[in-house]
Amino acid sequence: MLIKQFEDIDVWKEARKLVNMVYNLTNKGLFKQDFGLKEQIQKAAVSCMSNVAEGFDSDTKQQFIQMLSYTKRSSSEVQSELYAAIDRKYITEKEFGDTYNQAKSVRKLANGFMRYLKNNRLTG
Repeated sequence: MLIKQFEDIDVWKEARKLVNMVYNLTNKGLFKQDFGLKEQIQKAAVSCMSNVAEGFDSDTKQQFIQMLSYTKRSSSEVQSELYAAIDRKYITEKEFGDTYNQAKSVRKLANGFMRYLKNNRLTG
């Protein structure tokens, strides 16, 4: 598939799903009252998506790869913060597992796209 805009990139699509999952979790029950954790996990999830978009418009392939590495880190941050949420009993085991696995999928896709960019010549 030819990528013409950042919305065509699979990792961005999956990061968008992660954002929606995180917002759904954080806007209910006790979670919505924990402003610190709520804000932090939301920012980390949005960062996954935003870094892909920002990287797409980078001037160099290396800059794009760097932005994808930020996506990977932010997805790990979401996973870590999910532990705080489940420990506080803000979310169920199922919500934890589903969202954790979505963040894992984002990280894997970012890693794979980074490998692709490192190993292939891009043409404009």
